[in-house]
Amino acid sequence: MSKAATLSEADRAKLEAAIGYGFIDKGRLDRALTHASARTAKGGNYERLEFLGDRVLGLCVAELLFTTFRNATEGELSVRLNQLVSADTCAEVADEMNLHLFIRTGADVKKLTGKRMMNVRADVVESLIAALYLDGGLEVARRFIMRYWQDRAVRADGARRDAKTELQEWAHAKFGVTPLYRIDERAGPDHDPRFTVTVEIAGIAPETGIERSKRAAEQVAATKVLEREGVWQKSPAGN
Repeated sequence: MSKAATLSEADRAKLEAAIGYGFIDKGRLDRALTHASARTAKGGNYERLEFLGDRVLGLCVAELLFTTFRNATEGELSVRLNQLVSADTCAEVADEMNLHLFIRTGADVKKLTGKRMMNVRADVVESLIAALYLDGGLEVARRFIMRYWQDRAVRADGARRDAKTELQEWAHAKFGVTPLYRIDERAGPDHDPRFTVTVEIAGIAPETGIERSKRAAEQVAATKVLEREGVWQKSPAGN
């Protein structure tokens, strides 16, 4: 994990090889890797880049799905898109690149690996996409996205439905009830909040999800019920 300093030439070379692009504006790459906790005097952090990168990623993945699955309905394409641009997938890409080795942080962010800091790694991937877009244009950003998302786009589990929707339909059909979601806790700093949400369905045990947003935590909880009850096949264990 890097602290609040610019990348060394050796580290920059390693990272640009993983990205597949050499930056013209090296400061842009540094900014894309800088967490808000670093509090650098100049150059800023990745938050604005993350906003742009999320939109560029969505556009390129939507185009990829549109051309790959020519007979898919709008609903199936939407489900696939949501999965591919999720924090889970972006964090997977970050881990594949060993991106945590290059992220610049402050002392209050001590460990970037593992599930707890998944969203930081995901955010940096999005900021990196924005930096590529600004430095080299849409084609450069698209090449990076294709490099890491194309194989993921055709995986068999890509058409999994929205977990909350699936759980609601299953609960209605099996028990005649609607799942109830309860926020148990909101913790963490503003730049990395954590929501703990429990889903309850009369007749079965509840499940709890912890994520960066209320909706994401609800999705995690719903997924746990669906996998536990055999409605969905259990996903491989994450980090």
